Amino acid sequence: MQRWHGLEDIPQDWGRSVVTIGSYDGVHRGHQLITGRAVDRARELGIPSVVVTFDPRPSEAVRPGSHPPLLAPHHRRAELMAELGVDVLLIIPFTTEFSKLSPADFVVKVLVEKLHAKCVVEGSNFRFGHKAAGNVAFLAELGHTYDYQVEVVDLFVRGEAGGGEPFSSTLTRRLVAEGDVEGAAEVLGRPHRVEGVVVRGGRRGRELGFPTANVETLPHTATPADGVYAGWLHAQGETMPAAISVGMNPHFDGTERTVEACVIDRVGLDLYGLHVAVDFLAFVRGQAKFDSIEALLEAIADDVKRARELIEAYEAVSDRPK
Repeated sequence: MQRWHGLEDIPQDWGRSVVTIGSYDGVHRGHQLITGRAVDRARELGIPSVVVTFDPRPSEAVRPGSHPPLLAPHHRRAELMAELGVDVLLIIPFTTEFSKLSPADFVVKVLVEKLHAKCVVEGSNFRFGHKAAGNVAFLAELGHTYDYQVEVVDLFVRGEAGGGEPFSSTLTRRLVAEGDVEGAAEVLGRPHRVEGVVVRGGRRGRELGFPTANVETLPHTATPADGVYAGWLHAQGETMPAAISVGMNPHFDGTERTVEACVIDRVGLDLYGLHVAVDFLAFVRGQAKFDSIEALLEAIADDVKRARELIEAYEAVSDRPK
């Protein structure tokens, strides 16, 4: 998959393409329906598929400081888009100047002059242009003038997550914040992931016989509620089962919120300085402060045992997360 950063990266001899536009944070199952349809349509027409997204999110550029927790950084979204068969990911810097483009100007400057869109695939709630004044009806109206078609995909997939609420990035963030990582996985179609660099912590886990990888997460990451989870640590191309603690280390009166992954049945791992990913499979228990080190050790041993059982049960009926 090609990756373009800005309109200036688009080749001057670029031909017709099928385009879809959006933030696509998380690339959840609703997003997958839209991008999947764009890919299928492009293959039917024998032309490339292009996903257009923005950095930073439009809301952050218009209202600085309003950045919602991110479900997936851009490089992860690119990986997921590539898995869906997308040919090109175009990331447009969302500047104040760009935000002032009217819906009509946006269509002309991006879809017509640069991407030469033959078909645009969007969800029914798609909005674009200055103050989000454009919608799919207006997009289709301009298509008659500029020779492109518009296909509207119903992205409102529903399941058990959120009590049957339509799948969305907003719902996913809420489920993650509540610690309902299983509900978030239903929306995403895979476990929720956080990424970051392994840094040196208090080394208490090592001293207690349960060494952990202390992950300094990327800025604005959507991190699950405080508690202990079962999941996986991905490092150097290897996927390892883990018991994951999120929170302030209340037993040691911690002052910083951390994500620490205790890799199960592995010793001697040296992960310091590595960029790693942590996938959350299931909630095990909430954070707690214990009366003694012995009680803490007993709880950690139970956490590891429970995490191992949950992971083994999951892997017995499905593939490991990608």
